[in-house]
Amino acid sequence: MPVDKNKKPALTFYAPEQRADTALPLISHSISAGFPSPALDFMEYKIDLNQHLARNALSTFYIKVAGSSMTDAGIDDGDLLVIDRSIEPADGRIAICLIDGEFTVKRLKLEVDCLYLMPENTAYQPIKVTEENQLIIWAIVTYVVKRVG
Repeated sequence: MPVDKNKKPALTFYAPEQRADTALPLISHSISAGFPSPALDFMEYKIDLNQHLARNALSTFYIKVAGSSMTDAGIDDGDLLVIDRSIEPADGRIAICLIDGEFTVKRLKLEVDCLYLMPENTAYQPIKVTEENQLIIWAIVTYVVKRVG
């Protein structure tokens, strides 16, 4: 299947920037969704989100999502996914897949002698991977970063 060069990509890839000055303050206590507390009294050290979110820095990337096929999995248009290429694909994991020259994010569903790329939105159909398809499971999604509000 040829790739349409004019089509807007559904995913945009980013490599994490590993710098010493990217650490932000970390509050050492959990936040209550009920009674408020003075958080600044508990600030103890800093956290670098790249180090926290990346188990293996050399195989971790960020991808920006365009589209709505995974909304029921909490992955929405504009979200930033943290993905790791060193994690093995497995049934039920959410993966970045390259199928027939196009990237997509879907949940893997393994059946006897069959693989499906499952959307998490009923408006979309599962993709049954056959011998005619070219498939590379590029990475596994480990975190979803989203804007609130």
